[in-house]
Amino acid sequence: MTARRYDILSFYNEYRRPLLLDGAMGSYLVQKGFQADKILWQSIHNIQNPKVIKLIHNEYIDAGIDIITTNTFRTNPAAVKKSNIGITNFEFVKKSVDLAIESRRDLKLIIAGSNAPAEDCYQIERTLLPLDLEYNHKKHIEMLWNNGVDIILNETFSHWDEIEIVSKFCNENRLPFIISFYFNDELKLLSGEPLLEAIKFVNDFSPIAIGFNCIRIHKYKKFIEYNPINYKYGFYLNCGLSTVNEELLSGCIEPEVYAKTLKPFINYNTLFLGSCCGSSPLHTHKIKELLDEVYRN
Repeated sequence: MTARRYDILSFYNEYRRPLLLDGAMGSYLVQKGFQADKILWQSIHNIQNPKVIKLIHNEYIDAGIDIITTNTFRTNPAAVKKSNIGITNFEFVKKSVDLAIESRRDLKLIIAGSNAPAEDCYQIERTLLPLDLEYNHKKHIEMLWNNGVDIILNETFSHWDEIEIVSKFCNENRLPFIISFYFNDELKLLSGEPLLEAIKFVNDFSPIAIGFNCIRIHKYKKFIEYNPINYKYGFYLNCGLSTVNEELLSGCIEPEVYAKTLKPFINYNTLFLGSCCGSSPLHTHKIKELLDEVYRN
């Protein structure tokens, strides 16, 4: 499938407001009763239940989004190599991206290609060798881009080596990209470096924006209260009040409460915003109402 390319900054300048990113895919599928694969997580349903994935993409579109995220959080080479999916990695990524492109139809929407950490997001110690880690990210980003995404969304990154690999690769190949950070209560990466140092490092490679995702609201508030943001950024926060895993998600923040909580965090540097684990199209709809209220003039 041939996809047109859209420029996210052009959208932002045209709309004169932050762009609305979709919400959770993996945890939303859990809420709907779909079992995750132990290795491929919910990306397995791009093959097993593609109609369901398209349905969810369309639920978010109906809620008013500007950006569709591909369900490719676990279509990377490191994960596929360990799985028994039965198709090539390229076919897997192509099918996954095509589902987002097909859902977009003729609508004017950005498609963000999700590139996740090579292994589990919250894993402190990496087990992949450096060359395997590098191959994983370069190959996955290359497949996402060649199959038609508009921007590379490197999300939930919290290890310096991976951050360095994707920043350099995207910059050298002139690929529009975002790096979205996950960090701990001490405002550090899981690999130990201060978040501020990582942000400064990434900004030298000219990302479209810096992102923050899958962190709780109180943690994000702690960061921005002491660290003024003077660069384009976006955020999509964890809507679950308890741990998210492959079997359970409980205590989610209500959509209206979540949307109201976001209002103080929005300023002229906010390129995009949305919601992460525990969210649903209802959360997205309430964020859209918030944006319409704040930017109605």
